[in-house]
Amino acid sequence: MVSAAPVAPIEPKSLSEMERVVDTFVAPSKTFTDLRRSANWFVPWLLLALASVALVMVVDKKIGMQRAAENQLALQPKRAEQLDKMPPEKRAEQMETIVKLTRILAYASPVSLLIIFAIIAAVLLGTFNFGFGAELTFNQCLAACTYASLPGILKALIAILAIAVGGGEAFTFQNPVASNLSGLVDPGSHFLYSIATSIDIFTIWTLVLTGIGISCLTKVKRGRCLGVVFGWWAVLVLGGAALAAAFA
Repeated sequence: MVSAAPVAPIEPKSLSEMERVVDTFVAPSKTFTDLRRSANWFVPWLLLALASVALVMVVDKKIGMQRAAENQLALQPKRAEQLDKMPPEKRAEQMETIVKLTRILAYASPVSLLIIFAIIAAVLLGTFNFGFGAELTFNQCLAACTYASLPGILKALIAILAIAVGGGEAFTFQNPVASNLSGLVDPGSHFLYSIATSIDIFTIWTLVLTGIGISCLTKVKRGRCLGVVFGWWAVLVLGGAALAAAFA
């Protein structure tokens, strides 16, 4: 009898960069599985950077950095009270400095975004490689974080549309879109307000995609990956809320 020849496993189709971007929204497992082949993070980061800068430019033109800085300051009553107690000339100087710093940080957001992605990637790399025996690379983690953050583009576009239609007089960079629970909490309660702001539709979407991405790159079960991702997020949110309350 002639034995049947072994059937070679079918290799998954390689995706182009734009196919990866689209599949992140409609078939995320395809995108993250393809990161095993090529862990390229530049294209999604570039798209996020363009959306971020576009939002900043619209804010700068339609609302003005002065107003954006004042709106942010309104969420810090102690700081606002300190400024109000200053002589008018001194207060004007301080506000000018705050506005300049706000503009610099806003336009530098693509760089800060990449730094944040790198830190998150390093944390996930250490957690899964040392805690679960995975064999992730830093570039894979960085690419997974970057692709998982693509819903942020939609958030930026919604913010731009809201400014164009409604004027965005109450806009802040901290909370550009009412896609979270912050509307249910008094901004003066800094700890709760920070937590409520973090419970955001787009943030949760990103966290879920990150968990899916790590599970596609490792042999760790998806539920466990999601648990780790949401666990680190909870630690970050509580720590940030505590700092916000301490320095408010």
